[in-house]
Amino acid sequence: MTFRKKQQLTQTSRGKRFALLIYGIAAYAIAMLTILYLIFYSAGKHPLASISLNQNSIFLALSINLLLVFLFGLQHSIMARPFFKQWWTQKIPVAVERSTYVLFSAIALATLLYFWQPIQITIWSVNNIKLKYFFWGLFGCGWIYFVLATFAINHFDLFGLRQVYLYWKGETYQEFPFMKRWMYNFNRHPIQTGLLIGLWATPYMKLDHLILSITLTFYILIGIALEERDLIRIYGEEYQRYRDEVGGLFPWKN
Repeated sequence: MTFRKKQQLTQTSRGKRFALLIYGIAAYAIAMLTILYLIFYSAGKHPLASISLNQNSIFLALSINLLLVFLFGLQHSIMARPFFKQWWTQKIPVAVERSTYVLFSAIALATLLYFWQPIQITIWSVNNIKLKYFFWGLFGCGWIYFVLATFAINHFDLFGLRQVYLYWKGETYQEFPFMKRWMYNFNRHPIQTGLLIGLWATPYMKLDHLILSITLTFYILIGIALEERDLIRIYGEEYQRYRDEVGGLFPWKN
């Protein structure tokens, strides 16, 4: 191989690494915006006008909403499974596997929220000002806990940025060993805990919000069961002991 060809290959490799870095950054940015969308939506604020197909048919609205949750759960669960990752990384660079999962999950969640059908039936509405502040305080604490939990296990690895950054640098990616940091010492699934608090702790609950909260709660419980099975397979007895000692969604053992 001539020096010129080697130089061309090196330039191509650098260009590819940089392109994948930009892709990872874009996927991360879209994911963060989608999470903000979910937070605003959970607070009853709709930054984007959703599409309402039929205000007069509760059955149609309910059917569409359940279908949206099913499609979101299908994407979110299948793409996280080891068998899919093994197949998927034969089609795309390994360095962007996580970023691609993050991007597809963000698109699925944004689609769910955008097409979610409103059902304007009030389930509860808190009028007491002190109780209202309590709910909003709990709401904020839930989402803060959610965000902090992502940093406890390395936020940038979780959302795929670390993988594309190391690839851009030409360094080998290594997964972190099993570790317990911050709230993970007393709560095995703090991300899901924060998410559930954020979904439920609201002074105003409409029927469509209730349906979203219930269906996502069921999905979270199913997702935890699948995730724990994978974690036991990966970490073996170490994770089994951790599961025996530390509570799942709540600090107490459940």
